Amino acid sequence: MNRCLPARPRLSSRPLRLGGAAALSALLLAACTGTEEGNSVLRLAVLTDGGAAVRTVTTGGSSVTPAPADPSVIVSGGVTLDTLPGGRRLALTLTGGIESRDVNLAGSQPFAPPFDAPGFTSPPCLKATVLNAQRDRLLTLSQCEVGGVANTTQQLALYRTDGTLVWRAAAGGAFSPVGTDVPPVRLALVRENGVDIGVVSRPALGGGSEVLRVAATTTGADRAEVSAPVPAPAIRDLAPAPNGTTVYAATDTGVQPLSATGVPDATATLAAFGSTRIDRLWTEAGSGVRGSLIAAWRDPGDRSATPLRLWDGARSNAVDVTLVAELRDVTFALDGNLYALTRTSLTSYDVLYGLSQNNWRATTLLSGLNDARAVTWLVP
Repeated sequence: MNRCLPARPRLSSRPLRLGGAAALSALLLAACTGTEEGNSVLRLAVLTDGGAAVRTVTTGGSSVTPAPADPSVIVSGGVTLDTLPGGRRLALTLTGGIESRDVNLAGSQPFAPPFDAPGFTSPPCLKATVLNAQRDRLLTLSQCEVGGVANTTQQLALYRTDGTLVWRAAAGGAFSPVGTDVPPVRLALVRENGVDIGVVSRPALGGGSEVLRVAATTTGADRAEVSAPVPAPAIRDLAPAPNGTTVYAATDTGVQPLSATGVPDATATLAAFGSTRIDRLWTEAGSGVRGSLIAAWRDPGDRSATPLRLWDGARSNAVDVTLVAELRDVTFALDGNLYALTRTSLTSYDVLYGLSQNNWRATTLLSGLNDARAVTWLVP
């Protein structure tokens, strides 16, 4: 089968406001030469069982089969999964630390202990990990709690992707609010003028969110400084743009880039997603794939299905991929597919056919999962 995957337009640091879908449609449907022997073979790793297991599935060609390695590995306190550069290994974040594993979920290599230093609390209680758009730095956050209430300061550690530590930082003032519709804690990592800057959004006293920026003020310093918190509207999610210096925020009034102070810029709202609430946000840069695709989803909070929406950076409006309930994670992969993980299943959607023909060629790869949490891709 002929299958051309055209280069996707890059997303600039400013929101794109190009009109119409004609340009993209022409790009997607343009003639191309060469015939591939089936689709690219990739392996998907899924964190499931509430973070107690990681399993894999291999996809490609005309079939979907369990990975040749053991499809399920028991872990303790799994938090999230991220593809490392080259796609041959993943970073597995556990509450007690980060380790990398190969495509067979073996060959475990621990990252350096993040907070074994005076003034920090160890062992950690890791809650989130992100990579930058350049895929050469990884930021993780620890917040220990007792009975759902934070009992230590938030701690952050910046790593190189080989597991060596760059710096650590402590951010006081975090609290665990009670009530409904509280904004979550979210992370992002950008590079400005050669300096790695961690961005933390967290719930604020009095409602909404507050944003902190974290960076080393001296080259080579192993401890970073944390800015004073800046009040912001509720931030539901964060995702990097491919330029490496811009972060997009999911807010109650749409998708907006963060300003230099970390506050969502409502004047630059991405018109393609409108001005309604967005709860989850994913970009190709966040998945380790070059391109401008952005996926967004509104969590209704009652397990009902709402549209998973996709924007290519060119057309005027985002398109609906599918109606989905209990969406947990999304990853864009090298084979041109979007993979959506719900609490119980993993499904692939063909972006090329979906955007050009509205035929997403949905394929269920895994079903019957128990409290799935995260998905990422690997190259077997």
